[in-house]
Amino acid sequence: MLGRPQSAKMDLLKAVPLFSGLSRRHLTLIAKAADETTAAEGDILARQDKLGREFALILDGRVRVERDGKRLAWLGVGDFFGEMSIIDGLPRSATVVAETATALLVIETRAFSALLDTTPGLQRKIMVGLCERLRAADAALASVN
Repeated sequence: MLGRPQSAKMDLLKAVPLFSGLSRRHLTLIAKAADETTAAEGDILARQDKLGREFALILDGRVRVERDGKRLAWLGVGDFFGEMSIIDGLPRSATVVAETATALLVIETRAFSALLDTTPGLQRKIMVGLCERLRAADAALASVN
């Protein structure tokens, strides 16, 4: 699974809603910036209250997102995490744990920031993803009250 050629990474990226509609040139830049990695079931991929230094896109598997030990969500293929902490520089808002063996594309902070600055449309797609999560959180809060 690891060490896919750049063309295979590009095929994976263009199938993900976050990157859909981006040009081949921009997909090439993202594929070059991304490292492929794997995690075993139970691995902690991000830890609440710790500084984050990467954005991760799930290629295969499922992860659990939790805050203060309470499950908030599950994420799967095509979902991503880590964008908030590397955008605002604040500690992670949640812990992310691999529920299954998981394959990820990971982009470090510097490369992610450069991509946001140079890839038309990517900033908007990230904002839409953040808005979707905020709306889901609002709905969850409303259902509790």
